Amino acid sequence: MTAPSAAPAISPAAQDAGTVKARARRRRILVNVARVSVAIVFLGGWQLTTAVGILDPFFFGQPSAIADQLAQWVQYGTDAGSLWEQIGITLEEAFLGFGIGLVLGVTCGVAFGRVRLLSEIFGPYIKIMNSIPRIVLGSIFLVWLGLGIPSKVALAVVLVFFAVFFNAYQGTREVDRNYMANARILGASRGQVTRQVVLPSAFTWIIASMHVSFGFALIGAIVGEFLGAQRGLGLLIQQAQGSFNPNGVFAAMVIIAAVALITEGFIGLLEKKLLAWRPPTVSAGAEL
Repeated sequence: MTAPSAAPAISPAAQDAGTVKARARRRRILVNVARVSVAIVFLGGWQLTTAVGILDPFFFGQPSAIADQLAQWVQYGTDAGSLWEQIGITLEEAFLGFGIGLVLGVTCGVAFGRVRLLSEIFGPYIKIMNSIPRIVLGSIFLVWLGLGIPSKVALAVVLVFFAVFFNAYQGTREVDRNYMANARILGASRGQVTRQVVLPSAFTWIIASMHVSFGFALIGAIVGEFLGAQRGLGLLIQQAQGSFNPNGVFAAMVIIAAVALITEGFIGLLEKKLLAWRPPTVSAGAEL
């Protein structure tokens, strides 16, 4: 009769990895519980203060009334048409503005960062254009392009462009000159240095700008619709404001927040995929 074989010993490295995973899992649970708790306290306090008369629901709305407004829009539509049509129009404007602004911002930022003469010539004009209030540009685009989608896309492009441009420019200027010099020694052309050294190094800056630039694209689309539009979430906010309906304003804001959070999640996944080569940082577990 053979003796039972001993159980395989677990290495200290495996034990440490398991401990780290368990701690990370507990931390995620704690964070999620805390997030839900904050939302419950905030919404519950809001509902309670309006119910007992501390806050006037006519001006501040109520969470329950906001939920009712959303349900009515989903079931019966809005004064401007189907709710999904309004969401689709705003998303179309935001995504078009985001895509165009992103391409223009990265292209101009890298070009200005690589060619000093360009930055010296056009730098003052970039600063002047960036200082123009966006609400003024929205009015100008409305006059030039009308009430349709193009005027909203143009405003979204402007907002996204500057957010991406300055990050791409600074990221290009921050590239380690030793890497560029080594690439040139190995025979790389200026274009190859830009594609294979500068862009990968500046990509962290560009991705960081994407986290905020889509929010700017949404703002541009909604502000443009608020100034003048035939459809869109901004029009719903304008109509709710005109009829003294704070619940309608907050309901539209809830939809906008949901769209922004979903898009931010996709951008986060894209960042992890594109920057998988980057070594983990000390603060990698403390993401916002």
